[in-house]
Amino acid sequence: MRRTEAPLRRFKNMTTSVHIRRAAIRFDRNELSGAFGDIGTDLPLIAGMILASGLDTASVLIMFGAMQILTAFSYGIPMPVQPLKAMAVLVITQKLGGNILYGAGLAIGITMLLLTVTGLLDWLARVVPKSVIRGIQFGLGIQLASLALKDYVRADAAAGYGLAAIGFILTLFLIGNRKYPPALFVILLGVAYAFLFKLDAITVVQSAGLSLPRLHTPTWRDALTGFVVLALPQIPLSLGNSILATRQIAQDFFPERSLGIRKISLTYSLMNLINPFFSGVPSCHGSGGIAGHYAFGARTGGSTVIEGLMYLLLGVFFSRGFEKIIQVFPLPILGVILLFEALTLMMLMRDLSGSRADFSIVLLVGLIASGLPYGYVLGLLLGTLLAYLSRKRPTGWAK
Repeated sequence: MRRTEAPLRRFKNMTTSVHIRRAAIRFDRNELSGAFGDIGTDLPLIAGMILASGLDTASVLIMFGAMQILTAFSYGIPMPVQPLKAMAVLVITQKLGGNILYGAGLAIGITMLLLTVTGLLDWLARVVPKSVIRGIQFGLGIQLASLALKDYVRADAAAGYGLAAIGFILTLFLIGNRKYPPALFVILLGVAYAFLFKLDAITVVQSAGLSLPRLHTPTWRDALTGFVVLALPQIPLSLGNSILATRQIAQDFFPERSLGIRKISLTYSLMNLINPFFSGVPSCHGSGGIAGHYAFGARTGGSTVIEGLMYLLLGVFFSRGFEKIIQVFPLPILGVILLFEALTLMMLMRDLSGSRADFSIVLLVGLIASGLPYGYVLGLLLGTLLAYLSRKRPTGWAK
């Protein structure tokens, strides 16, 4: 009984502990393990957009990797870069063209810059209570867990279930272990599976070649169309998760850094003002990304540098065979990584379990965010309203 409780206790402690000392960027086994903590979110969305819209693979991968590296040195913590999720889903499902996607990236970059310089984001950060932010994190965790279990784990039928089960057990017993960080073993398991059943060395060699990003000039017409079609559905999710929830989780895990809301929104904006001109996909930061990197061992920006280098190398040298090379990361393995990222996010709400009112708001916002169209903006508005109303109720409600 004690042996089975130990990994659960380590996971529980890991999700509530903080890194007290301000550390320089490191490159060690834990940073390498943490570098794979967000791959379950990023890689399928990037591949989906490339295939659905016919994007230039090299440009997408190189720019995505470059933004990871720049962000790592800017923050010094595992502050990853992610594709804009709402945009990615719309592009994949509706097969929208690259020009509209690049225009949407430019549009949301300008929008976030305006919100930053006008101080509207600072006001929003002051108004929205912590219980609503925890609810947004909880809702995102539900969505990621659902994606991991329904789509990724079942991708390879019976073999996928077996692969996922082994990866889950490995992660469960090694989570929080600084000597043997779990992602290294889980990824090696996935690579071995891929080369046994899906890939061979000849395929990898045939995929090699040198590529560079393609220059692109977005038009104002594309920017306007992209704003209406893609940016507007994305903005509520970005405000709730990419900005507010990201600042909150950075404070949870790295309180000594005193990370401001303006810096997060400014780097978000700058990425999207640069990417469209080099055929890169719209990008953001995200609380789930930090949770994933942290859960699998990362404590500095070293993990984000390593992740960025991985995408850079894929883009520069293997973009011609990207559709085959990505099978090195089987979906059931990505599902296991994504599941623990989701659990890390959802368990953050425990710090509000002492207040009935706050905990109820967390659950309500999470369910709305994960289950309704435009759920993040509805949860943000309704949760904030209920939080302020609850303060006027009798004290018994707040206990």
